[in-house]
Amino acid sequence: QVQLVESGGDLVQAGGSLRLSCAASGSMFRIDDMGWYRQAPGKQRELVAFITRGGNKNYTDSVKGRFTISRDNAKRMVYLQMTSLKPEDTAVYYCNAVILTTAWQSRNTWGQGTQVTVSS
Repeated sequence: QVQLVESGGDLVQAGGSLRLSCAASGSMFRIDDMGWYRQAPGKQRELVAFITRGGNKNYTDSVKGRFTISRDNAKRMVYLQMTSLKPEDTAVYYCNAVILTTAWQSRNTWGQGTQVTVSS
């Protein structure tokens, strides 16, 4: 069974930095797109950033220039480096990946989430 486990969430002051990590484990053929989503209290889950297997990246406008997504395919890891954090970045951050369990079967997989709290 494949799973994603996030780490790195914390309480940080505005202007600070955090690095989130997400590790994929289990039997799999390949990992395609990987991304980070977040959900603030009372709000819908939103896409923060995603990265293709080939390294193409996309970010939501509110984090451009402050957040950087990266991945290590050999280690089955995806990262989110967050800088210049703002109170509005406070949310539960979820890792997401399209994981091919075989050459012809894929699963849209979610992690359990990690809390990021930015104090003003």
